[in-house]
Amino acid sequence: MSTAAAPTLVERGRWRWRRLWLMPVAGASVALALPPLGILPAVLLPAVLFSALLQAPSYGRGFLVAWLFGVGFHLAGHYWVGIAFFADAERFGALAVPGVLGLAAVLAVLTALPLALLGGRRWRSPWAASLLFATLWCVGEIVRGRWGVQFPWNPLSLSLAAHDTSLQLVGLLGTTGASFVLAWLAALTGLAWQASGHARVLPAAAALLIVLGAAGYGHWRLGADLPLARDGEQPVVRLVQGNIAQHHKWDPELRQRWFERHLQLSQTPDPTAPAGLVPDVVVWPESAVPYSLEDSALVRELIGSIVRPGGHVVLGANFYDPSVDPPILHNSVYTVASSGEILARYDKVDLVPFGEFLPFRAVFGRLGLEALAVGSVDFAPGRARATIAVDGLSPFSPLICFEAAFAGHGTDGTGRARWLANVTNDAWFGISSGPHQHAGMARMRSVETGLPLVRAANTGISLITDAKGRIVATLPLGAMGTADAVLPRALATPPLPTRIPWSAGLLIVGAALFAGAAEFSVRRGIFFARDR
Repeated sequence: MSTAAAPTLVERGRWRWRRLWLMPVAGASVALALPPLGILPAVLLPAVLFSALLQAPSYGRGFLVAWLFGVGFHLAGHYWVGIAFFADAERFGALAVPGVLGLAAVLAVLTALPLALLGGRRWRSPWAASLLFATLWCVGEIVRGRWGVQFPWNPLSLSLAAHDTSLQLVGLLGTTGASFVLAWLAALTGLAWQASGHARVLPAAAALLIVLGAAGYGHWRLGADLPLARDGEQPVVRLVQGNIAQHHKWDPELRQRWFERHLQLSQTPDPTAPAGLVPDVVVWPESAVPYSLEDSALVRELIGSIVRPGGHVVLGANFYDPSVDPPILHNSVYTVASSGEILARYDKVDLVPFGEFLPFRAVFGRLGLEALAVGSVDFAPGRARATIAVDGLSPFSPLICFEAAFAGHGTDGTGRARWLANVTNDAWFGISSGPHQHAGMARMRSVETGLPLVRAANTGISLITDAKGRIVATLPLGAMGTADAVLPRALATPPLPTRIPWSAGLLIVGAALFAGAAEFSVRRGIFFARDR
């Protein structure tokens, strides 16, 4: 089999700069596949980047095209971050545009550094190049979510959340594994696009098989009667969505009104739910209580009064301990009994940079910068993910806001949790794509773990899903109200990504090794004829 050399962007020794404009446009267009639009064909547009990387005459030029593509993708995918700066427009509004541009530029660097390895060489095996492209794309996603960066938002596989059927691929391969498949699908599309005649058949057929296989698996999994865990009688859950705008939320003159709104809503049945449902668990959003639960017995008693005797309230509130130096501030989830007793507290582990803490405060503090959410006092991270287990309530894994974005970290890994409780406040981002993306990633944690999801968001999107990520109750973005549903059961056997958390890593390493072996064999003429 002979493989034709890739066409080059180098003509008469000069780099064709005029084609570079296509990179940010193509990158931005990939965001069309993400929630809320969910235009799945847009997920094939990394094919443009793959083709350009094969034509790049050097690593530096490869980095340039990948960086421009990344800037477009991250600008279109994260534009809504700028809305948060206008929650306190007087202090932070001027930083909105440079903040979003800076974020996109940094994330694009992390995307481009691994992908640029494809540039600067003449690939003899296009199949090897396509596998390596998918591998390097996933390396960029992994780096964004770890090692101090801590921003795993918008993996390519988030596009699968647009449809219940496509979302099931996450239950088979995990978030990173599903991103690998989509990136490889895009690369195969690029191969078919670049080739001519019969050379297009194999990559096009492989791409079609991937699509049909993923769709077929999704249909099978949704239709299959997968065994459910025997958890006893399932509780009735009530979500409360107060819909409080961020610029009003912490107004000292209004905080009593917001607290009373949550109390009143909690005692108002969901008009769309079956008659007679009495909630066993009421879930409030992140930072729903503007008072110290530790110090106010009256506040705790009022909260406990909204559920039946023996019921529970799961809610977000800050924990503050001024008795130590420096003071300790946590973003926390509390479990409160009907008696008003605090049964458990979980402190958020994964904090939002510049939102909940100021990185390099010694430097940025002198420049007059402060964290958007807390000003001069940083939130402190909790110790670790935890499973909350109290009498009369199925064990659950709390995820506070941003924590729902971390693939493979939906629980503490002990296998004790029977549901996920995600409390969040997306009011920072208004009516934008940000809350839709956040809800989509929370559903991915549900599918990864095989656990039902209960998500309470201040301004939406609040929802309850089953263990396959299907929504059984929801409150839309920008609405005020409640939603009731019987908590679905967990799967009896967790999906592969939870049982074997290193499976995605094994897939990526295996693909990289196979790509290297394929390229080596072609160059040596072991299995294929060398290029003439």
